[in-house]
Amino acid sequence: MSRLPTIALTALAPLAWGSTYAVTTQLLPPDRPLFAGLMRALPAGLVLLAATRALPRGAWWWKSAVLGTLNIGAFFPLLFLAAYRLPGGVASVVGSVGPLFVAGLAAALLSERPSARTLTAAVIGAVGVSLVVLRAGAGFDALGLLAGVAGSASMSAGTVLTKRWGRPKGVGPLAFTGWQLTAGGLLIAPVALLVEGLPPALDARAVTGYAYLAVANTAAAYWLWFRGIGRLPATSVSLLGFLSPISAAAIGWAVLDQALTPVQLLGMAIAFTGTLLGQLHYSRRAAPSVSVPKSVPAVPVAVPSRLSR
Repeated sequence: MSRLPTIALTALAPLAWGSTYAVTTQLLPPDRPLFAGLMRALPAGLVLLAATRALPRGAWWWKSAVLGTLNIGAFFPLLFLAAYRLPGGVASVVGSVGPLFVAGLAAALLSERPSARTLTAAVIGAVGVSLVVLRAGAGFDALGLLAGVAGSASMSAGTVLTKRWGRPKGVGPLAFTGWQLTAGGLLIAPVALLVEGLPPALDARAVTGYAYLAVANTAAAYWLWFRGIGRLPATSVSLLGFLSPISAAAIGWAVLDQALTPVQLLGMAIAFTGTLLGQLHYSRRAAPSVSVPKSVPAVPVAVPSRLSR
C-alpha cells in the first residue's frame, strides 16, 4: 500500500505522453521531427538547470550524457519520426514492446528476474494496446517501424540504466531530469540543424504546442518518471507505459472527435488490466519487510535506481 502514491504519481507521466501524437499532428509544423524533439527537450532542461542550480560532478558528467542520449537525445527524434511516418495506432503498438525490453535488460543488469506474471502482464497490455489503436488498412512504413522499435529500445535501456546508477547523493529528481534533458537537447541540436536546416517560422499554434510539450509533457512528466524509477522496480515502471495509448485514445475521443468502438473500449480495459496486474505483482513482492528493533532508528536504505512513454 505504501507504493500506491508513488505508482499513481508515476502513472501521470505516460498519461501526459498520450497527448504527444495529438499535439504533434494538430499544432506542430509538419516533417520536423528533430526540431520537435529539440524544442521539447532543451528549453525544459535549461529551465530546470536554472531552477535547481545543480550541475553534474565527476563521473556524472558522462553518465548524464549517456542517460540523456538514451532517454532523450535518441528517443525523442525516433519517437517523432515514428509519429510522422506511421499512423498513431501503429506507432503505439510498436512502442508497447518496451516492457519486454525492460524485463530482459533488468534481468541482466539489475537482477530483477521477470516472473511469469510480469511477462503475462506485458503481453496482456500489448494485446490491449493493439485493440485500442490498430485500424484496418493501417500503413506499415519500414522506416517508421524501425524508428519506433529503436526508440522503444533506447528508452528501455535508459530506464534500466537510470535504475542501476541511481542519483548522486543530495541530488533530487528535478535536477537529475534537467541534466538529462539538457544533454539530450544538446545532442539533438546540431543534428537537427544539419538534417532539417534552420528552424521554421512559428505561428501561435506551434508556439503553444512546443510550450506544452516542453513544460507539461517533458519537464513535469519526466520528473515524475525518474522519481518513480528511483522508488519502483524498473519493469513495474515500464508497465505503466501502457497508459499512454489509453490516454491517446481518450484524448482523440474528447478533443479530436474520434469515435471509440466497442473493440477499442475492450482494448482499453485489457491494457489497463495488464498495467494493474504488473503493479499488484510488485506491490505483493515488496510487502514483506525487515523488522527494525525499536532501539535502532529506521533509516531509509538507498536502492540504486526508468515511460522513460
